This record gives sequence, structure tokens and C-alpha cells, in this order.
Amino acid sequence: MATPIVVRVEAPGWRRALPGAARALKIAARAALGAGGARSAALPAGELCLVLADDALLRRLNRKFRGRDKATNVLSFPGAPTALGDIVLALETVMAEAEAQHKTPAHHAAHLVVHGTLHLKGYDHETPGKARRMERLEREILAGLGIPDPYRAAADAGRGRR
Repeated sequence: MATPIVVRVEAPGWRRALPGAARALKIAARAALGAGGARSAALPAGELCLVLADDALLRRLNRKFRGRDKATNVLSFPGAPTALGDIVLALETVMAEAEAQHKTPAHHAAHLVVHGTLHLKGYDHETPGKARRMERLEREILAGLGIPDPYRAAADAGRGRR
């Protein structure tokens, strides 16, 4: 049975900034859930919740759970035995990063959902080798969705290219 994906819009600005975000982000999450071979089979049963929030909520969550008193773009929270977990996105940070990195906000948000979903599946980027594996999988998933390589776009933006 497919993992149910629920979208909760906590910040109404998401509806204005990215109409259709709920559907597009569900597609990105579903693609990430299906990628990675054996890890997919070991996922806990239950739903995945995508929370479209604002910087204020992400700052509170980041402070409470990570000891960092600042907003961040995305946080993933593994669920209990009856849920895969939650992925929470911060509207203002996502929009600012997309602009600074010369990406569309929709593509950047999809990348962050893929990234967060992979974290819930047990991937991390704590070592260079793990980071390379996770980034390679992100690139493959996003390419399958027709989304350009987010790491190349970020590197090009850093060099002043468009």
C-alpha cells in the first residue's frame, strides 16, 4: 500500500506564492519515497505530512529540537510507529533561497521535500561519502521530475551566473 501523503498549509502565503504547491510537492515526496531500493521497503507504515509553514514556526522548531535559534528552509521529523514523519518548509526562507540561487520557487521547494523525505528514509549528509550518495539520489529523483540539478544551479549562482 502506498504511503498516504497529507499536506497541511500553516502559512497561507504558500497558496499565493506557489499555487498548486500541495499537488506538486506530493509528487516530489512520492518520487523520493520510491527511490533508493531496499530503504523503501523498510519504511514504517503510516502517513507522511508535508507542512507548509513560515520562518517563525521553523525558527521555533529549530530552536526547540536542534538548539539553533534561527529559521531554516526545511526540517524533517521522524514519526511514531504509525507515521513516517513530517517535513516542514519555511515559506520566506524557501523563496529567498530560490531567488538567490536563481531557481524557481517550485523547483527549490520540490528539492527540499525530496531532501527531507530522504532524511526520513535514513539518508544523511554527515560524512562526505554519505553526502555524495544523498546528493546523487536527489539529482536522480529531481531529474525524473524534470527539475534541473539543484547543486549545479546553486554553484552557478555562487559564481554570478544565471
